[in-house]
Amino acid sequence: MNRFKEDEVVQEGQDAAQAAGDGIDRRNFLGCMAWAGTGLLWSMVGGVPTSKLLAQTMKGAAHAADKVEDFSFVQISDCHIGFNKGANPDVTGTLKKAIDRANLVPAGMKAPDFMLHTGDITQNSKAAEFDTASEVIKGFKSDVFYVPGEHDFIDDGVQYKQRFGNGTAGNGWYSFHHKGVHFIGLNNCVQVDAMGNMGEDQLKWLKANLADQSHSTPIVVFAHIPLWMVYEKWGWGTKDGEQALAMLKPFGSVTVLNGHIHQVVQKIEGNVAFHTAMATAFPQPAPGAAPNPGPMMVPAGKLESVLGVTNVKVVHGKSHLAVVDSTLPEPV
Repeated sequence: MNRFKEDEVVQEGQDAAQAAGDGIDRRNFLGCMAWAGTGLLWSMVGGVPTSKLLAQTMKGAAHAADKVEDFSFVQISDCHIGFNKGANPDVTGTLKKAIDRANLVPAGMKAPDFMLHTGDITQNSKAAEFDTASEVIKGFKSDVFYVPGEHDFIDDGVQYKQRFGNGTAGNGWYSFHHKGVHFIGLNNCVQVDAMGNMGEDQLKWLKANLADQSHSTPIVVFAHIPLWMVYEKWGWGTKDGEQALAMLKPFGSVTVLNGHIHQVVQKIEGNVAFHTAMATAFPQPAPGAAPNPGPMMVPAGKLESVLGVTNVKVVHGKSHLAVVDSTLPEPV
């Protein structure tokens, strides 16, 4: 039995989305949530969250001699290949559109160096679903780095680790250094209930990994479930996330990227910037806008308007991210 099976959210979720006009009520949730953003194009200027061809392996030891250069990368999340309910009966099609969107290079910018996928690649951890997802995602014009979601670990991560576990530690955590920025991929979806969990072994690994980094090194952490507590009632957070975040506080620039909740939420705490990505598959309701989380129906013809790509620019010396959301249909 799939204990992570999602139920269709009842009509209240759809009504809440329609009432909000743009899909959510920003006033009801930190004033910083926005629809759109299945992909995130990060521009890192002067070594702070942002672009170029990544040829690193997942073994990824830190390289202090890496040159600090401006670069960009893309984040996508929650493809849920294998999902076929009413909220989106063609998740493969919308993933293809997201990849096409991620390949578009804005005028005056360089192509992104790589892509981060923040989990729930599949719906049921089946080999055929991973095959389909991999076939579509290979259309992205550069390298892709993955972390798993809970839907990718229904089989205890057997399929996921066979495909993406080479060179990783434990249940799939790893790091790599790229042009002066240290990237850390975590697995916080091995859990006994809905809440995210990292576990003692991974926390010990993270502590040792960060000990090798200068506090002036920009850090980008990516994991599926938000490390901070977005909405505890729905399990939208990580039980031991605060322990991980405490280890990151001494660093001057930290960006934490997550998926799982299928909507963009941003938060800044000191030197730590949090950003969750929209799904490529289907939206979920804003916290508390429906009885339960899960796939949310949107009016006919509106699905692509709540799935998209987000361009994010981080300028050296600035603490806040500049976010521009682009929906899946190509701009006219």
